[in-house]
Amino acid sequence: MMLDIQNIETWYGETQALFGASLNIAEGEVVALLGPNGAGKTTTLRSILGLSPARRGTIAFDGKDITSTATHVIANAGVGWVPDDRRIFPTLKVKTNLALGKKKTRFRSWSESEMFEIFSALEYLMDRDCENLSGGEMQMVAISRALLGSPGLVLFDEPSQGLAPKVVQDVMKTITRLKNEGISVLVVEQNAMSALEVCDRVYVMDHGRIVHEGGAAQLLEDEALRKQLLGI
Repeated sequence: MMLDIQNIETWYGETQALFGASLNIAEGEVVALLGPNGAGKTTTLRSILGLSPARRGTIAFDGKDITSTATHVIANAGVGWVPDDRRIFPTLKVKTNLALGKKKTRFRSWSESEMFEIFSALEYLMDRDCENLSGGEMQMVAISRALLGSPGLVLFDEPSQGLAPKVVQDVMKTITRLKNEGISVLVVEQNAMSALEVCDRVYVMDHGRIVHEGGAAQLLEDEALRKQLLGI
């Protein structure tokens, strides 16, 4: 297992957000974490990253316990993050934002030229200030920055949010490429159908609990189950 989460419980102050959540991801596997707003999906990502540490339970990455590990140590171990608000530095150029993400881990290294292969427009944006980019261009930078950090696992939080359909297709193709490269992916996504088309397995959360685990293909094909779990 690249990621193994067992019975984590996470709080925001005195409010409990996760109630014994468990999930796992094998090496090179793409897993979707779906559910309504407020279900605990982003909190799960924040717990993995150490931004909202779990008070109970365990989180292991690449065979090592990271439950109480500092966020920068987790990142340096090979966990990449593409947050829902991109978190790029708006007053810095694209090339500077990408350079800030570079690090060495035990996992596969990526080059800027490979980023240009994935996002052909990125090469022509390198000297542009990020505050002048469109939402789709910002997402290209956020994903590329995560990959330049040589991750073994990439966490995507709402990667299609606010993007044009063509850019959404490019993002989903990138997730498929990561799988083919042996990189594990956990994707939180409101556009459930797009996520299910590229994922191997799916977990569904509700009120801080995992309420369903199964194959993505099953959920794609079973409309009644989809409606029951996701309302679509």
